[in-house]
Amino acid sequence: MHYFEHLNQDAKLATLISGHAGFNLSPKKDICFYLCNSIMSQQLSVKVADVFHKRFLALYGNKKPSAQQIVDTPFETLRNIGLSNAKANYIKNVAEFELAFGMNVKKLNKMSDDEIIDYLTQIKGVGRWTVEMLLMFALGREDVFPADDLGIQQAMQKVYGIKNSDKKLMLKKMKKIAANWAPYRTYACLHLWHHKDSK
Repeated sequence: MHYFEHLNQDAKLATLISGHAGFNLSPKKDICFYLCNSIMSQQLSVKVADVFHKRFLALYGNKKPSAQQIVDTPFETLRNIGLSNAKANYIKNVAEFELAFGMNVKKLNKMSDDEIIDYLTQIKGVGRWTVEMLLMFALGREDVFPADDLGIQQAMQKVYGIKNSDKKLMLKKMKKIAANWAPYRTYACLHLWHHKDSK
């Protein structure tokens, strides 16, 4: 893979990469739908999130809904598929933002990562972590480091022996290590997640 040589300069990361075929990023086209799906999936297991995803699609004849269709969907209909009040509201917020300001790939691709984070976190219910996941998995950005991700924190504590007793200090150490992975921090995170989940 194109990033192997660079990330292999980190000896600890090199051991995680060794014997692995590598990761490819596959950008998505429908950012509004991706963001709605992300909100539905938050704090749920993959299995439960999949159930919600199917119920949501079923509301629209098992096709991805447009932002207008989501806005036109009665709030109670969203609640009836099992979404909390907050999540139903946040999904509506995303769709309304899409209609008012737009978030298509062409528009977002003209922005830097930080500009996209500032732009999309204006939406109530969309936080920095959610946008970082979107940058990685929907826009295919290669150099994203979600320092607040619990999985990344746990993996780095284990792999690099970082203590978590002082969160501020922990984050500082994490960011210092991750700076050496640029411009391929996304891939480093994918290997850290894989390492954590495969144990």
